[in-house]
Amino acid sequence: MEPYVYVVTGFGALVLLTAWLPMVLRALPLSLPICCVGLGAALSLVPFLAGLAPHPGEHLKLVEHATEAVVVISLMGAGLKIDRLIGWTRWATTWRLLGLAMPLTIAALAALATTLLGLGIASALLLGASLAPTDPVLASDVQVGHPSEGREDEMRFALTSEAGLNDGLAFPFVNLAIALAGGGPSLGHWLAVDVVWKVAVGAVLGALVGRGLGWLTFHLPNVSKLSRTGDGFVALGVTCLAYGIVQAVDGYGFVGVFAAALALRASNSGHDYHRKMHDYAEELERLLMMVLLIGFGVTLGGGGLLSGLTWPAVAFVALALLVVRPVCGWVGFAGSGLPSDERAVIAFFGIRGLGTAYYLAYALGHAPFEAPDLLWATVGLAVLVSIVMHGITVTPVLRFLDHRSGRDTASGQLDLALRDPPPL
Repeated sequence: MEPYVYVVTGFGALVLLTAWLPMVLRALPLSLPICCVGLGAALSLVPFLAGLAPHPGEHLKLVEHATEAVVVISLMGAGLKIDRLIGWTRWATTWRLLGLAMPLTIAALAALATTLLGLGIASALLLGASLAPTDPVLASDVQVGHPSEGREDEMRFALTSEAGLNDGLAFPFVNLAIALAGGGPSLGHWLAVDVVWKVAVGAVLGALVGRGLGWLTFHLPNVSKLSRTGDGFVALGVTCLAYGIVQAVDGYGFVGVFAAALALRASNSGHDYHRKMHDYAEELERLLMMVLLIGFGVTLGGGGLLSGLTWPAVAFVALALLVVRPVCGWVGFAGSGLPSDERAVIAFFGIRGLGTAYYLAYALGHAPFEAPDLLWATVGLAVLVSIVMHGITVTPVLRFLDHRSGRDTASGQLDLALRDPPPL
């Protein structure tokens, strides 16, 4: 039998699992990412497949663009599901996470990498910047519900908005690491271009793209408006257009996509078509996530992703996930008035995932860094532990808090709402 037959068969099984597994896992303390990684690890035991699983460091461009695709689609879905209009006071928890918690996390992780792993400043900063952002793809379990669903408590809103913005706002620190590794531009150039210009272009131009497409979608004469098509894949077109335009003028595309999604949502926030676009983005994100996480599981075994792991790296990962992020998140909310239990949940559930792999692949493809195998092994272990630890704890913790707070929510894996069958 020809190899493509196996590929087609496997892809068909994967698509069916994408629809079926979240429903089965709904009531269990397991997550879809855990099952995907486990399936990939099991496949790596098959001799034929194990030999086809290269180390991700050998295919940096492939890893970069594959993870980039799923992250930008996830950012569109995250932006479309947020009901709250952007504002300084309304988004106060988000600004605390981005302006205080994330820089503290990057600094603490970089210092820890220098101390424990013996890395130079460039590699240590890269590791800190890659591991600091909450992953928008794997954070679906702790995000708000569907558009206009009303499940937007402060805890879920904070994690959703943080995941939407911090992937783009970690980029300046990744670029600084690249500059340090390659003897690049001065600190003044970095502040002016990588921090101010690229962030501003991403936010402003992304919002303009979202506003313009919002007018085409909702405010054209009735016969011409895009919303009349009923096609959810319009979300994919918005994502690619916003990302491409912002990247073309040297802005941060991740920021641009999220800003475009927020602006599109604000153009007619109560329209049912937002739900259609969000659902399409979520389904596509879930399918791509499963493909990549199964591949991640295969590389854990057959690809030798963890072959460069050391005991200091294990200690680094434990401290990063159990101490650094929770403490920095807690400090970021000092004086906020947020209940202590919700502060603890927000601080703890800083999930690491595919965005981390994207940043590492991007940076390693743009400058020479020391100990790349150690970087990949450390990041791989951090993502693996985060997937398992957060995947097991997220459902019972959120359900407990919802029950205690009197919130009526059916929080389940990937936020899937099960509907009753229509009457016969």
